[in-house]
Amino acid sequence: MLWVARMLAGPMLWGALFSAVYGLHGLGCALDWPDRATPFGPLHPGGMILLWLVGLGLHGLLIALNRAGGSDRQNLLVRSGNWIGAVASAVTLLPVIVTSSCG
Repeated sequence: MLWVARMLAGPMLWGALFSAVYGLHGLGCALDWPDRATPFGPLHPGGMILLWLVGLGLHGLLIALNRAGGSDRQNLLVRSGNWIGAVASAVTLLPVIVTSSCG
């Protein structure tokens, strides 16, 4: 049954990352972060992009660590779950990262 948890790790990471990025977006808008600048650029999009990249890195780590034992079908399901989470994180969070606005 451990393979089921490993299969769901990618989608669960996507859910956590989705909540964190959108939560950071709302927090940044509430605290007027778009008006604050740092030496590295604007604070609001910079923080969301950094969080998104860390999440994508964690997805990459999940995919790289997929050295499952067990049947071929279980390995395929674990790999599929990890890739589904990674692609979902890349695709569904890209619009808020690129076109973030507090209007």
